[in-house]
Amino acid sequence: MKSITIKGSKRESVGKASTKALRNAEKVPCVLYGGGNAIHFSADELSFSKLVYTGKAHTVVIELEDETYNAILQDVQFHPLSDKILHIDFYQLFEGKEISMDIPVEFIGQAPGVKLSGGVLSKNKRKLRVRALPSNLPDSIIADISNLEIGNKLYVTDVSDEKFTFLHPDNTVVCQVRNSRVSLITEVEEVEGEETEEGAEGAVGETAPAAEDTPAPDQGKGDA
Repeated sequence: MKSITIKGSKRESVGKASTKALRNAEKVPCVLYGGGNAIHFSADELSFSKLVYTGKAHTVVIELEDETYNAILQDVQFHPLSDKILHIDFYQLFEGKEISMDIPVEFIGQAPGVKLSGGVLSKNKRKLRVRALPSNLPDSIIADISNLEIGNKLYVTDVSDEKFTFLHPDNTVVCQVRNSRVSLITEVEEVEGEETEEGAEGAVGETAPAAEDTPAPDQGKGDA
C-alpha cells in the first residue's frame, strides 16, 4: 500500500483556545493513538488533501521533528457547513501487529449481463473492511465482473486473498447484475398484452367445455 508523508509539530497545549488558533492559521489539530500515550500534533491543512479527499486507501508516515510514526487514518471531522477539516485521528501501525482497515473495491472487466443483455450492475460494497499485517494491506480489492450474467452475484469469498481476512460474513454481496427497470417494464407489458389477446380469443372463438365432459372427483377413486 502506498504511503503519504505528513510533516507536523507536537502540540504542547490542547485547549479550545489553542485549537481555535491552529485552525485560524490553516492548520489541523490531530491525535495519534495506538502506541501507549496519545500524541497530539498539528499539520498544515493542505498536506491532508491527497489523504482525505480521495477514494484510495493509504498508510501515513507522520514526521514530528526528529520522530517518525507509521499510521493509518482513523477518523476525520468536518465542519458541517464548509466541509473544512476540523480534526483528524490516526492509529499507529506496528509491523508485527494486525490492523483493521476499510479498503476500496476496484471493479474491473465488463459484465456480459450488462453489455449484452441490458442489465444493470449494482455495486453493493464500494469498500470492504479487512484485517491484515501492515505490509499486507492492499491498495484496493479487485472485483472481476467479466463473468457476471443477469442474476449473478459476486461475494466476498470470490475476491478473497490469503494475505488478509475479510471482516464480513461469507455471504456478503460485493456486486450483482440485475434486470434494468426498462427491461422489467417491457416484460410486464408484453405479458399483459398476451393475456389480453388470449382472453379476447377465448371469449369469441372458443366454447367452454360442457359440465358432463368433466370427470367427477369420485370417479377416479372408484376405479382404483
